[in-house]
Amino acid sequence: MPATVDRLQRPLRDLRISVTDRCNLRCPYCMPRAVFGADFRFMNRSELLSFEEIVRVARAGVEHGVRKVRLTGGEPLLRRDLASLVEMLAQVPGIEDIALTTNGTALVAHAQTLAQAGLDRVTVSLDALDEDAFHSMSDTRYPLARVLAGIDAAHDAGLSPVKINMVVRRGVNDHCVLEMAEYFRGRAETLRFIEYMDVGESNGWSIAEVVPASELIATIESRWPLERLPPSHAGEVASRWAYRDGAGEIGVIHSVSQPFCGGCTRARLSADGTLYTCLFANSGADLRGLLRDGADDAELAQRLAAVWEGRSDRYSELRALRHAREEQRREPHAKRIEMSYIGG
Repeated sequence: MPATVDRLQRPLRDLRISVTDRCNLRCPYCMPRAVFGADFRFMNRSELLSFEEIVRVARAGVEHGVRKVRLTGGEPLLRRDLASLVEMLAQVPGIEDIALTTNGTALVAHAQTLAQAGLDRVTVSLDALDEDAFHSMSDTRYPLARVLAGIDAAHDAGLSPVKINMVVRRGVNDHCVLEMAEYFRGRAETLRFIEYMDVGESNGWSIAEVVPASELIATIESRWPLERLPPSHAGEVASRWAYRDGAGEIGVIHSVSQPFCGGCTRARLSADGTLYTCLFANSGADLRGLLRDGADDAELAQRLAAVWEGRSDRYSELRALRHAREEQRREPHAKRIEMSYIGG
């Protein structure tokens, strides 16, 4: 069955599923402690979609073209018995790839079980190898060694190649770029640099803190010559670069400086069952209510298709124009959903 397409003829291929809004880190670009402090109210268990409800949405997605599923959060490994969900998703005909994005702090304990349940790949968020910068970027005292051990555990479990995502923020961890590149050169993991993005409302984003992809590439190329690689698949978000000396490759995700909205094939399901068609969305479609009001699979699939067919999002492509207009006229922008709620 051909994939359902949106108003800009983009097919639905990927479904990102947030399984919890909780996280054990307080990265300022995602869950700043000043907002997500001790008195912040996270969702209770009854508000979260059950594993069975998540699988129903995934099946509906498959009917309209979904082939890849990624589990996110918050920190997904805080969701109890996550391997059971992976096993359930692995049994859904049509799902060809199941991935997980994690901060890596609990990966040592779970990597083998997740792999046995059917997880194919894992992406670990790691913003620095310098201990002070790591603690600054995560705003916690978790030992860096725990994340590095989690990366090794994922590799040993066969969840390879592991991808490493580094959000680069000028004046905070941009001095760590070469150290990160040097550490992962020649290893099995693929390091990807991410431009600091304006997701949500609480991170105090400023375009002055964005280190553009061109600058990141130039910094690395000043030490190790690079060559551009073609995309590995349609809709790939990272531009790929290989070390000319054969020491592997890196990726750069450039949502701010070189938007890739035109190739976006991703829908996002929040932990409470709201379906979003853009990472920068300000509203979504309630699927939990539909599920719990007794809708059958056909009704669920029909609703999902209607949401995707009505999609015309291209936030990043319009960002520069809108930013200039807002600065000129002091216009307020539409409120956006926090990344910890919708998943990265």
